[in-house]
Order: sequence, then C-alpha cells, then structure tokens
Amino acid sequence: MVSTTSQIILLVDGYNIIGAWNSLKRIRDKNGLEYARQSLLDTLVNYTGYKALDTKVVFDAHYQKTPGYKEKYSDRLWIHYTSYNETADSYIEKYCASFKRKNPDTSTRIIVATSDQAQRHTVVGYGAEWMSAQLLAKEVDTTHRKEKRNHRSRNKSQGRFLFNSLDSKTQKALTQMRFGTHQ
Repeated sequence: MVSTTSQIILLVDGYNIIGAWNSLKRIRDKNGLEYARQSLLDTLVNYTGYKALDTKVVFDAHYQKTPGYKEKYSDRLWIHYTSYNETADSYIEKYCASFKRKNPDTSTRIIVATSDQAQRHTVVGYGAEWMSAQLLAKEVDTTHRKEKRNHRSRNKSQGRFLFNSLDSKTQKALTQMRFGTHQ
C-alpha cells in the first residue's frame, strides 16, 4: 500500500520537461544537463510544497550503466533515476499500471507531466491524468506569482534556505564549487 498524505501524485518526465521548457533548454545548452536538472528540481520543490503534491521526477539512466535508484529531495519531492536500458516512459507507465492494482480503494489522483503524446495515451489508459509540459510551466508560474503575493503580505525574508540570503557573487561561486566547475 502506498503511504501518502497527499491526494495527488505528480509524476514528471524530467528530460521531457527540460526539452520542452525554453528556460531549461537555455540552461542545458549554456551550462549543461546537470544545471538544467537542478533548476527543474528547484522549481518543482517550491511548486510541490505550495500545492501539497507528492512529486516524483523521473530521469532516464541517460546511458549510464548504473542500477536505478531514488533520492529524497524534499519532504514531498523524490528523484527517480531509472536503471540502465529503462526509460522514464516505461518507469512512469509501470507505476501508473500498478498503482490502482495495488491500491484499488484509493481516491489518490496520479497526474503525469510530459508532452510525449504516446505516453499520454498510455497513462490515461491506466487511469492517470495527463498534463503537458507547457501546462505544467503555466501552473508553476501561476503558483509562483500567488506565492510571491502571499509572501509580500508577510514580513519580508530571504526564504527558508541560507543560500538565498547570500549575494549573487557568492551564490555563483558556491554553485560552481558544487558542480566542480570552479576555476
């Protein structure tokens, strides 16, 4: 039985979203795939928390001969890396196919975020809902604006992460050190 406090599980096809969002494509092309992944995760952690979703971002093994594994990114966001030769599509499809079978009495909704039309038809066939990459971008943007408006009405703070209170030069230096690009 799946343990979740949320009534919605969001499954995100990570590389599909990176390839569909112009902002993430620019980051990928300028700084590399790791930066684009990190930017997607940072964006989704705020969206996920604000909307109280349980989110699983799925990335293909990307030709790495490694076993699949998952990481907890935040209380509500998990990163799933598929095993070698397993695609994010097949992982998401298996998840959708088995979820209702394992949890027949659940009212939990599963929403799959991808612009892959073949995957859309497959997951909808398994009872999941579908959200395009563009709709997810719009939802994230709308949520961000609402969050900013709500935040402005409270005392102004730098956010919950120490990183956000640092000046941009220090943030850049720390990011470069983190990804091993420090000169």
